[in-house]
Amino acid sequence: MIFKRFSLGLLWRIVLIIFLSAGLAYCLTQLFQAKTEVIYWLSCALLFGVIVYRGFDLYYYSNATNRKLARFFDSIQYDDFSIKFSSDNTFGKSFQGLNKQFNKVLEAFRKIRAENEASLHLVNTIIQNVQTGLMLYDQYGRIELSNGAACKLLGFYRLKNIAELKANHAELAEKLHDTTDKHFLYQGANGLQVSVNIVSIRLGGQIKNLVSLQNIQPEMQQKEVEAWQNLTRVLRHEIMNSLTPILSLIGTMKHIVDTELPATANDNGAKGDLQEALQTLESRGIGMINFVDGYRSFTSIPSPSFAEVQVAPLILQIMNLLQPEMVAAHISFSVESKAGDQLVQADPEQLSMVLINLIKNAKEALEHTKDALIHITTYTQNQWVFIDVTDNGPGIEPEALEDIFIPFFTTKENGSGIGLSLSRQIIQQHGGTIKVVSQAGKGSRFTVQLKIKMPAGST
Repeated sequence: MIFKRFSLGLLWRIVLIIFLSAGLAYCLTQLFQAKTEVIYWLSCALLFGVIVYRGFDLYYYSNATNRKLARFFDSIQYDDFSIKFSSDNTFGKSFQGLNKQFNKVLEAFRKIRAENEASLHLVNTIIQNVQTGLMLYDQYGRIELSNGAACKLLGFYRLKNIAELKANHAELAEKLHDTTDKHFLYQGANGLQVSVNIVSIRLGGQIKNLVSLQNIQPEMQQKEVEAWQNLTRVLRHEIMNSLTPILSLIGTMKHIVDTELPATANDNGAKGDLQEALQTLESRGIGMINFVDGYRSFTSIPSPSFAEVQVAPLILQIMNLLQPEMVAAHISFSVESKAGDQLVQADPEQLSMVLINLIKNAKEALEHTKDALIHITTYTQNQWVFIDVTDNGPGIEPEALEDIFIPFFTTKENGSGIGLSLSRQIIQQHGGTIKVVSQAGKGSRFTVQLKIKMPAGST
């Protein structure tokens, strides 16, 4: 291009159009003077065409800045910050400065968008990995955001609308639609206890509801265990304090009767009866102390000595240990491992004690069952390892199902009611849970759930 500056280029185009217009005017003047030479007609046509062309060129050239502004605003509107303004830098310093400012603004927008995307990715990652269930829905019940914890807690793979909760959680769906009660405790199936908190916020001119769902069942179970431990500790202390002086007094009385109370011919065996009564009292007192002292383990479980434990070999060791008892009891004993070589962080001795207790409970339940069987299954799901102990025994009555983990509750004639309570306490100390599903006449399934030991450096 001959003229490098916009102003000179504009001036050059205007001057050219003026000269062309003058030429066109001269040719038209000659035609109006009745000169009909072909050369004037051709000149008029040619000059008119050139003037029109140069007029469009002048218009296009003078609107270059407007087009640049339009491109700039379009790039902002559609978040296209990849374009660069530099093609007309040859028009002069003013265009170079304008292009530089445009590029700076676009670069600033580009950085802001990158930072927003990084922040959004971080927030989304936190939301999806937090253990608290989160849901965001609008006034029509449309769920715009829900994390994996919420779906898992409510038993859904994906949620799109609050109305979908009516199938399994009708009461919760109704309260979420109403939103009058901002904080409440929801109790669902299988003992599920969820603390629900609703916060209403305004986004984009609409009211959105942010719901947090916190599973408090493990905390409630822990508090229950602690309450029973405290009660047991107090009762044990009081009973021991009462029985100890009584036994001491009985021992003193026995000594007096044996050494200082002579037998006579007229006592009709009264001394012997007294000695027998004191001996019975002493035996029952000692038996009571031993019985109460047997609950010491429930109130003083040692802290787990954690180690990396591979589930499959541990189950195999337990199976080999108990197989002779199962053969003697005519029980089919089998294991199905779907957990592979997954590791858990656990105390192998305590975990073995829990599993042995569950298996022996199942064995005792199968005492009068024909074709009795106990089946152990291990599998993984969502960073958890599950161990199922299933039997085909008589099952557990519904009224007893909710109480079997309560200390001292038992359905056995000679049971202490400590085994399952102790097992649940041990598993809770491992950061897991133990649950039971049973139906009268159709057997029972106890499930131990433990966290998978993730490799170092994994998220």
